[in-house]
Amino acid sequence: RYLRTLYLGLQSRWQAEHRRRHFYWRMMFESADISMLRLLEAFLKSAPQLVLQLSIMVQQNSIEPLQGLSASASLVSLAWMIASYQKVLRDSREDKMPMSYKGAVVQILWHLFTIAARAIAFALFASVFQLYFGIFIVTHWCIMTFWIIQGETDFCMSKWEEIIYNMVVGIIYIFCWFNVKEGRSRYRMCIYYIITLSENAALTILWFLYYDRKATSDFNALILVCVVSSSFALGIFFMFIYYCLLHPNGPIFSHRSVGCIFRQEPPPVPGSPVEAVTSPPRSLPRTTGGERDGAPGERDSCVPVFQVRPCAPPAPAARAPRTEGPVIRIDLPRKKYPAWDAHFIDRRLRKTILALEYASPTTPRLQYRTPGAPQEVLEYETTV
Repeated sequence: RYLRTLYLGLQSRWQAEHRRRHFYWRMMFESADISMLRLLEAFLKSAPQLVLQLSIMVQQNSIEPLQGLSASASLVSLAWMIASYQKVLRDSREDKMPMSYKGAVVQILWHLFTIAARAIAFALFASVFQLYFGIFIVTHWCIMTFWIIQGETDFCMSKWEEIIYNMVVGIIYIFCWFNVKEGRSRYRMCIYYIITLSENAALTILWFLYYDRKATSDFNALILVCVVSSSFALGIFFMFIYYCLLHPNGPIFSHRSVGCIFRQEPPPVPGSPVEAVTSPPRSLPRTTGGERDGAPGERDSCVPVFQVRPCAPPAPAARAPRTEGPVIRIDLPRKKYPAWDAHFIDRRLRKTILALEYASPTTPRLQYRTPGAPQEVLEYETTV
């Protein structure tokens, strides 16, 4: 995957002008997939290793230089992967505002301190209650996985693949917050951090009541308790800094957000045609002409790439559907966000669309089921 991303990046530089944009977006999609795999690998490998190393340090009441360096590297990699994935995911989607580097740094600090508090609390509790720690981890993982499944995520193609994906994401939820569903997440995030704060406090208090007084002094025990509480507080502080000052869509907690997520859409003008798709998806290699290239400031505008309005369209103003070229009719409503929609189309219809592209001189068109008249996507971009 790294080599393919490098190849697509070089092609986006070497190809002709009308093909550069196509290879660039394929490179961005591939980079987003790599970031997701790195994220899962980090939490399946580095996170358990971090808790194990910290637990050994607490039991031995000493820190070896190499051991401390390894634990620090594991902690930084976890925070780095979360922020890196969020930035790459936003950069690979035209319906999302890009994240600045300042926002990425603050997000790294946010997850760094919250994961550190979580891992230290786990290590303290596991150093005294090994069996109960295992029961606690399995219980928390089951609850988080059930919560994610109830949220009805839409990442995989089949039901069982989606459940397996939710189970893996449940492991991430053991250590930190990770948003897997589109839409407002402030209430879900608040519930998660309230649960995390309660668990960290309970685990730390139980350890403080039953730790070995011979191996650890009361002063060192008090310092560890202060480290857990202050680290979690710093993480929440940087979280508020990110959402109040550096979020790509503007201050989330203010009444007047400059972003697009919480802004109410203006009502449609009477007599104007109501389109289910307000702008075409990213262009194909053979796309030419200024009419298919977005305006220079289109990426930073607040008009969503795909905008579905439920009101009934007026009959006389509707645009007559085109008849030339092959048409693929999909008996499904268009999804709201283009990245997930492209993923769905790639997995289900890639072979059919590629065959039609080679057999027909014109680009195949996709037609979705909509509440009003059928609306067409003029172009299709393969992202595999």
